Formats: sequence, structure tokens, C-alpha cells
Amino acid sequence: MGQDYRRKETCVFLLNYHLVFCPKRRRKILVGSIRDRLMQIVRETALDLECNVLALEVMPDHVHMFLSATPQWAPNQLVGRIKGKSARLLRQEFPELRRMPSVWTRSFFVSTAGNVASETIARYIAEQATRD
Repeated sequence: MGQDYRRKETCVFLLNYHLVFCPKRRRKILVGSIRDRLMQIVRETALDLECNVLALEVMPDHVHMFLSATPQWAPNQLVGRIKGKSARLLRQEFPELRRMPSVWTRSFFVSTAGNVASETIARYIAEQATRD
């Protein structure tokens, strides 16, 4: 997965973030069609933010993603945009989620990764689905 440096008008960069966030009270709501739609929303939102989704795994009670981002977005802004848009769209499309006070917790995990660690993190996220 050796990544190339990305370029914008005035900079060259390689910013990779490992992000993890959970539904409110760690409820196991991210299954079936909700899971599928969430994955679609995350990928669409990442494109809007000029990010590349390198790995994405949605577990019933949390989301792991590995993004290659641009320097214009701080990690908290990326997570805020993804969680905000996904919560709004999921609540519109799935009425059962409207009973919850909010879809996501306010907290999240973020870790940076360079070129060497990228393969390790992508493999870790891919293996989440096979864990007991």
C-alpha cells in the first residue's frame, strides 16, 4: 500500500488518519441496511472533503476508518463533518434512529500514520470483521 505524496496548489503532503467513533451509548445499531448506507455516506462525504478512504469497517457498535486527508481539514473537522452528515441522513432514512437523542457520541479516537504504518493499520481494520 505504499502511498505517493499528494499535491495541491501550494503544498505536498501525506496525511493519514486512523479514526474510530461509536454510536451513542455504544448501541449495536450499525447493522444491515443502516451499515450499508453508512458506508456509502462515509465514502461520499470523504470525496466531498477531498479525502481518500483507504480502509473502512463498520462494526455493530463502532466505525473504523483510515483516511488520507488534505491539510485544509483538521482531524476533528473531518470527524465532525462525517458524523454530522451521516447522522442527519441516517435519521431521515431510518425512522427507528429518530428515537435516539443523537446517533453518535461526541468523542472519537484519532491517530496519525505515515507510509510505513499504513499497511499495518489497513490490515488491522480489515481484520475487525473476523474478530470474535
